[in-house]
This record gives sequence, structure tokens and C-alpha cells, in this order.
Amino acid sequence: MEVILKYFPELTSHQRQQFGMLQELYSDWNAKINVVSRKDIDKLYVHHVLHSLAIAKVISFAKGTRVLDIGTGGGFPGIPLAIFFPKVDFTLVDSIGKKITVVNAVTDNLGLTNVKAQKARAEELKETFDFAVTRAVAPMQTMIGWIRGKVKPGGYNHLPNGIIALKGGDMREELAPLGKSVQRWKISDLFEEEYFEEKKVVFVPR
Repeated sequence: MEVILKYFPELTSHQRQQFGMLQELYSDWNAKINVVSRKDIDKLYVHHVLHSLAIAKVISFAKGTRVLDIGTGGGFPGIPLAIFFPKVDFTLVDSIGKKITVVNAVTDNLGLTNVKAQKARAEELKETFDFAVTRAVAPMQTMIGWIRGKVKPGGYNHLPNGIIALKGGDMREELAPLGKSVQRWKISDLFEEEYFEEKKVVFVPR
């Protein structure tokens, strides 16, 4: 938990309490349903929570922004972002029902009223959103296909509406077809932990 406060000292006491609950909640649920790898559960705050919050370092979502988390798994990056941005609406989807069971249980325990979770594929959704976020569940071109028509044009945040992905490794080949509109940030410039050495935040406008 200290690592979160190191980079986000402005958190309210309520947010600190919510972030502080995550270790116990995920440890308990992970014993029943494996949503975080066993070797990672002890590193939850760096590998999952802080990693998710790298997005909060590149964009401060405005009140009322609607965000879709594609392939949320156990709720990353959606749940940490929902704690951080309580006035932003998050929809978390995953095609595996038991993962959504965990997401619903965690959000209920945290008292998060700005999160809706459902078992679905992104391409099945009827709603539209301002942003889609994801933790590298597929190549960018694939994700763009999944959310076609789901992300509205325009926007009122300091980045235009689009996809924000947490990615790792060398992505030059993957991103080359998307042209110069792509923006990327090295997470190692945002957080000093060694885990983030090869990791990036990538933004593709709609």
C-alpha cells in the first residue's frame, strides 16, 4: 500500500481505505478463483494496482467520462481506476463469468458505485463510451476491431476519445500501421520500480 501513497499522496482517507482493502480481498478470492497468478498475489500493489494507475498519470478523466475496461480479468485496470476517479463511470467486461464474480464481490466490498461489471465480449455491447482501457489482452489492431462503434468521436478530456492500453515489450511492429496518431509513455519514467522497465502506456485516438 505504501507504494501507492508514494506516487499518489493526494488520495483521500476514503480512497486510502479502499486501496488498503485490496490485498485481503484479492488474497481471499484468489484462494477460490485464480484471477491473479499465485506468484503475483504478494506483489499485488506493484504488479496490478500501481500498474493500472499508470493510466492515471497520463490522463485525469473528467467527471462523467464513460470508460470501458476490455478483458478486465480480476478487475484491472478498472477497479484501481474506479477508486481513483470516483466521479467517472466504469464498465468492466470479461468473457469468463467467474472473473466477473470476483469483480462484483470486490466492488461490493469496496462500496464502489461507479462500476458495472458484466460477462460479455466488448464487441457484443450496445452502449458507447469515451475511452476503452485494457491490459494488453490482444494486439492493438484486434482491439480496435472489437470496439469499432463503441467509442464515441470527439471528447472533452485533454486526450481525445480512444483506447488506452497497458503494454509491454517492443511494439514498433504492432503500432506501425496505426501511424503518427499513437502516443506512448514509458512507465519507467512514471514509476521507478524495476517491474516497469519494459512497460508502456499506449494511446490510440478513435
